[in-house]
Amino acid sequence: MQNSNQSQNMQQIKNPNTQVPKTPQMNERDFVNDILSQEKYMAHAYSVALNEASHQHLYGDLLEIFNETQNMQHDLFNLMFEKGWYKLEAEQTQKIQQSYQQHQGYTNQFPYQGNIQ
Repeated sequence: MQNSNQSQNMQQIKNPNTQVPKTPQMNERDFVNDILSQEKYMAHAYSVALNEASHQHLYGDLLEIFNETQNMQHDLFNLMFEKGWYKLEAEQTQKIQQSYQQHQGYTNQFPYQGNIQ
């Protein structure tokens, strides 16, 4: 069982965890995670609004706000990743290659015969 845990840990991409107090009160990690969740929700909501905006100036304003929200979401993700509060799972090269080959075949379904530039 230890070998499977070791191989699983080797596939995780993460930074050393910044320790926070484990108390009933919210700590720095809790606050940042809460704000990140809100930014994700807001980015999705602005995306829907952009799809439905019929007035050009309103669309421009929404797009600017969406971009700021998206950038903040990315900054918060980076902060959490740097502090070790967010980790990624590395995928095996073979699985990535298989997925690439599978999706490469979809290009013949595009209206311009896969000629995307």
